[in-house]
Amino acid sequence: MEEENATLLTEFVLTGLTYQSEWKIPLFLAFLVIYLITIMGNLGLIAVIWKDPHLHIPMYLFLGSLAFVDASLSSTVTPKMLINFLAKSKMVSLPESKIQFFSFAISVTTECFLLATMAYDRYVAICKPLYYVVIMSRRTCTVLVMISWAVSLVHTLSQLSFTVNLPFCGPNVVDSFFCDLPRVTKLACLDSYIIEILIVVNSGILSLSTFSLLVSSYIIILVTVWLKSSAAMAKAFSTLASHIAVVILFFGPCIFIYVWPFTISPLDKFLAIFYTVFTPVLNPIIYTLRNRDMKAAVRKIVNHYLRPRRISEMSLVVRTSFH
Repeated sequence: MEEENATLLTEFVLTGLTYQSEWKIPLFLAFLVIYLITIMGNLGLIAVIWKDPHLHIPMYLFLGSLAFVDASLSSTVTPKMLINFLAKSKMVSLPESKIQFFSFAISVTTECFLLATMAYDRYVAICKPLYYVVIMSRRTCTVLVMISWAVSLVHTLSQLSFTVNLPFCGPNVVDSFFCDLPRVTKLACLDSYIIEILIVVNSGILSLSTFSLLVSSYIIILVTVWLKSSAAMAKAFSTLASHIAVVILFFGPCIFIYVWPFTISPLDKFLAIFYTVFTPVLNPIIYTLRNRDMKAAVRKIVNHYLRPRRISEMSLVVRTSFH
């Protein structure tokens, strides 16, 4: 009878961000704007890097890969959240929840490794400038990106291996806006202690160790620059401060949620907004507005596409004036 009941549950209910109906429309509009900016910003960033030959260098290969991951992460989580703001039924099927978790996990894990790879790229550029071309060759950078995706795939599949066949027989309410693994695991019809330990080992230690590596690399970079010049130190800090802020916004909630998955708090789903919604929209803004090469490339592309239109409009005005 217990085995039969375990097969009855085929759907989960996502409660979303709020239960208050008066907040649903304002939140829907706000997150819709953020999502549109995220997609346009990241795809625009990829287009600029692909279009401008001057940006076909290691740093922008990583940045283009990060933009793709951010667009994927946002598209995995935000559309379902937007639908749930307006829909009466907030059901999500079990197969759909597994697909969402797979896409979410591989995107988040790949972003972790890409951020670490980009920090290493900056470390080599600043601390070992004479060896940068040799160390960070195009082939090496391509391999690093491929390794990031490969390790992320292995990590995600390892998590799915011990969660995909969990029995669910009720309750089926997930107090979140997406199918997050710690919350879904709590609904399984078995003692989830061992699975929670595996989550800590798999995701908690991964996020904590990656964050530690990132912070260490930024400290080494700042100390190296400071020893060379205090003026350069101020400039480097102003550049890296925004990067560090995004890293904290991304890794802080991840560490809080996945290092201690044993206790589920209402605060968790609000913290999850930072690395699922805000970080993907901040990355293209920070890496574009604070980067002279990117700003120059954007201006060049805009001028390239607007100039013919201006010329045609001027020609039309001249012909009209003669007539």
